[in-house]
Amino acid sequence: MSEQTQERAGILITDLKEIATMAGPPEGPLHGGALGDLEIVQDAAIAIGGGEILAVGPTQDLRERFRASTVVDATGMVATPGLVDPHTHMVYAGSREDEFEERVKGATYLQIASSGGGILSTVRETRKASMNRIVRQSLPRLQRALRHGTTTMEIKSGYGLDADSEEKMLAAIDYLRRLQPIDLVSTFMGAHWLPEEFTNNREGYIRDVIRKQIPRARSMAEFCDVFCEEGVFSPDETREILAAAKDSGMKLKIHADEFKDTGGAALAGSLKAASADHLGAIGPEGIKALRGKGTIAVLLPGTSFYIGLGRYAPARALIEAGVPVALGSDGNPGSCVTDSMQVILSLACLRLRMTPHEALASATRNAAWAIDRGKEAGILEEGRPADVVVWAAPSCKAIPHQFGTNLVHQVYKKGVLVHEEGA
Repeated sequence: MSEQTQERAGILITDLKEIATMAGPPEGPLHGGALGDLEIVQDAAIAIGGGEILAVGPTQDLRERFRASTVVDATGMVATPGLVDPHTHMVYAGSREDEFEERVKGATYLQIASSGGGILSTVRETRKASMNRIVRQSLPRLQRALRHGTTTMEIKSGYGLDADSEEKMLAAIDYLRRLQPIDLVSTFMGAHWLPEEFTNNREGYIRDVIRKQIPRARSMAEFCDVFCEEGVFSPDETREILAAAKDSGMKLKIHADEFKDTGGAALAGSLKAASADHLGAIGPEGIKALRGKGTIAVLLPGTSFYIGLGRYAPARALIEAGVPVALGSDGNPGSCVTDSMQVILSLACLRLRMTPHEALASATRNAAWAIDRGKEAGILEEGRPADVVVWAAPSCKAIPHQFGTNLVHQVYKKGVLVHEEGA
């Protein structure tokens, strides 16, 4: 093919050892055996133009088809879609390293929280911080996540626990959209915990969330999440809050069955929530309730690992039941202090017994569907935004295999090189 007849591309990434495209039918999240049966293109290339994927295929074919302004030699490397983190608490003020020492000495998550630490410690710091201070403290976390391959991320509020502070957190998330390239999805989580001033007035706080916080958050948040757990919010309270959120136009998520099987997963299935998250204590009835409801099980193995829970979500049972599974970091100030989805991929294999391909699909295609971004993120195919990670790894299976090492060589966001190793 002559240069005159070649198509134009902005970037051509060539000689990749393999690409895990996450493409292929049917549309929607992968589940069951399809989760690990990925489309892998060998000796591959990616053509990018106008911020989109122009083509994915064998290097020789794309070299002949396209004339590119920039040719990137990725010999011996692999590529995947940009990682999607569907569950984080990355925006907050303060830090809680003192509690880390308490936990090392044996204190549990709930013991620390019930003594005024944990979430409430971050609430106090976040309430007194200006929005600018929150943004300044949060921006480096997003920059580190980007360097580790995350290109789309959900972020929850929930460290304000009053109308003014929750609005301030959501405004900080919105401002962060302008400062860095990761696509951010906002979730309102005023029902994250009971604030100290409402310790003896649960009903009063639920009224505050419904009547004050949701009306102010609805134009700033796409989702509403509730911590449905023993000692936090019951299934009935969760249903009441989420009904108000749905009436306001928000989509639904639930922190469900993290420590005990309280029926949170069953509630998520009955409400057809976008996702049920954590699920460390989900039982057979909860798994059955999620099947076929369109609700994605977002598993957070980093949290179980970090707080020493000794129990992990039953990923194999969920997959075998046909429930679509996604992975998230739960990056937060106290119970999973990480910015790296690569660590989560390793833990998913080592602790959830997921295969490397299952883990990658769960952190890309399925994770995108868990935050209603399935048509924009998580797949490398023609016409999609060019969110691409090039890994200095000999195969896609090697990404979770090498624990704790950042294997990212390059990150492209909508066709723009936004990170390169050593640059």
